[in-house]
Amino acid sequence: MRPELLARVLSLLPAPGRRPELDGYAAMLRDYPQRGGKGIRSELVLASARAHGLNPEAPAWDGALWLAAGVEMFQNWVLIHDDIEDDSEDRRGRPALHRLHGVPLAINAGDGLHAYMWEAVWKSGVPGGMDAFLGMIHRTAEGQHLDLCWVEDSRWDLTPDDYLDMVRLKTSYYTVVVPLALGALAAGAAPHGAFEPAGRALGAAFQIRDDVLNLTGDPQKYGKEIGGDLLEGKRTLITLHWLEHAPAEQREAFLAQMRLPRPDKDPQVIAEVHRWLLDSGSVAHAQAVAAQEAALGLGLLEQALQGAANPDAARELIGAMRALATRDA
Repeated sequence: MRPELLARVLSLLPAPGRRPELDGYAAMLRDYPQRGGKGIRSELVLASARAHGLNPEAPAWDGALWLAAGVEMFQNWVLIHDDIEDDSEDRRGRPALHRLHGVPLAINAGDGLHAYMWEAVWKSGVPGGMDAFLGMIHRTAEGQHLDLCWVEDSRWDLTPDDYLDMVRLKTSYYTVVVPLALGALAAGAAPHGAFEPAGRALGAAFQIRDDVLNLTGDPQKYGKEIGGDLLEGKRTLITLHWLEHAPAEQREAFLAQMRLPRPDKDPQVIAEVHRWLLDSGSVAHAQAVAAQEAALGLGLLEQALQGAANPDAARELIGAMRALATRDA
């Protein structure tokens, strides 16, 4: 997150100095935002605003900045809750918030950030901003519900299409679709109809790449626990494809581990499963699907930005989206 956005986020949050317990609450609200992160989604809001003709020197740029800050707050409160729901260990190189303070306090801090997010949207004063945020929350929650249901019900009888349905809801709307729309709205333009199918495809490509990095990435660059998806029992395109082709003995060993809660999983077996996945063709298959989704999304985005008010900014936006959808870190 760029410093001016972090400053806006922190400006909304309560200051310490009232009583020790509330000082702790204020510190928890600031924790995830201050850990860093790539700021991908807020940068996309601002890039879209520039492409639609909004000059950073114009008064309306302030509204774009508040929307971008709101997107960052959305990302952070959702991550707090997501880490609890997934029983995650780490976030951005440090223990997850609930590991530091317990589940009840972490839930409350996530709820608090959610409320402050709406203050950022209100401060933007951008017509349509509230509706866009509501849609973003609805679609993300639907995708998260699918993901959690499959874990809760121990479902592994899923197809790659099931996975794509989930990530196009859980990841695509808050990562691409809505940031593109928010930038247009900040510039006073109607979001192009192609933003939705373009963003759904690009968001899927982004998530598949993230799943690959969870198995193959550099822990220092990735910022999350390598192999954490296996410990959390995540349904990914890689594992679903692998299950379709795995030897019966490996498949049964995998499913036996997936029936166990995270603390009861055998680290040695999980490490072996990790190797099986890396040695299979399923990682390459997932990368090929991600490349296909990226090509589809980029083609639609290029069509949507033809005749953009700021062609140079539109080209920069497309380049940034290409890097996002094909990332390797």
